[in-house]
Amino acid sequence: MTENHPPALKIIIDGKERDVSFEELALSNNLAQEALVRLLVDKKIITANELLDYMQKVKAERYRQMPPKEGPSQG
Repeated sequence: MTENHPPALKIIIDGKERDVSFEELALSNNLAQEALVRLLVDKKIITANELLDYMQKVKAERYRQMPPKEGPSQG
């Protein structure tokens, strides 16, 4: 665990408490997501292109462009 950073969460394994850092949590989530995507593609439930299309769809829905900020009036 990196010093001066609070843990992302605490887990208990075999009765022992362990701190999990944000980095460990992110890496674990990334690993699980990659394994799930590979499994879905390998089982021909989805194609890689369908996944990419859905990622673009979600990105467009979730991360909308913000209008540019207007600067101070000049004149």
